[in-house]
Amino acid sequence: MRFPQQPGPIGIFDSGYGGLTILHGIRQLLPEYDYLYLGDNARAPYGSRSFEVVYQFTRQAVMKLFEMGCQLVILGCNTASAKALRTIQQRDLPAIDTTRRVLGVIRPTAEVIGSLTQSRHVGLLATQGTVQSDSYRLEIQKLYPDIQVTGVACPLWVPIIENNEADSPGADYFVKKRIDHLMRLDPDIDAVILGCTHYPILMPKILKYIPQGVRIVPQSEYVAESLQAYLMRHAALEQMLTKNGRCRYFTTENADKFKESARIFLHDDIHVNHIDLE
Repeated sequence: MRFPQQPGPIGIFDSGYGGLTILHGIRQLLPEYDYLYLGDNARAPYGSRSFEVVYQFTRQAVMKLFEMGCQLVILGCNTASAKALRTIQQRDLPAIDTTRRVLGVIRPTAEVIGSLTQSRHVGLLATQGTVQSDSYRLEIQKLYPDIQVTGVACPLWVPIIENNEADSPGADYFVKKRIDHLMRLDPDIDAVILGCTHYPILMPKILKYIPQGVRIVPQSEYVAESLQAYLMRHAALEQMLTKNGRCRYFTTENADKFKESARIFLHDDIHVNHIDLE
């Protein structure tokens, strides 16, 4: 399969809406580039799906973004980064196009965590799929073998957010329950990674229940800074990115539904187009 070889936008993919927090962080730091956001909302959530299914779905999305002119794709989804990124990078890209790149959101967080913990005990709050994949521990311990990582799955946090209940009193119960469970597992934790791109929407409640002195580590700023550094190191790829400051949005679900839910993450109205991946 041949893809367009002319410069194009940066693609941002997520199974749903959470990647919008990654997109927002990147655009704040790198506003000059063009972006194309693709949400596979019709098949979300990915968190409880098998490795093979997540890989197949993610590969379809990456191929679609390549077809649409993206030379670089960011998997703004922890589950896709945990379950599909390595296979796409090592097996697919060499056969598809050696000049294109696919990056994830786990490595940038792993790179900075060493400077954010003094106790060397780190917590992870994420989806079931991300916790079970063990990807954060593996990536962190490649760089910092002395850091212990304890993960707790938060299966109800994403539905709470996507149903616009993040500010409700009921959300307090589920946020406190998971944080308390994490801290019981390892009371020495002094930094907690929010390993799902939805979770910053719950930040007011997370800060309310996290013990004093424990640092919360959201991903968007670290992913953005990592991307900026990556583009500085890869000048040939950077030259293949268009720079008109534009952003387009696509979803596999109903476009109006996506537009409505996107307000939770972007606090703005956007134009959205429907797209099919299969």
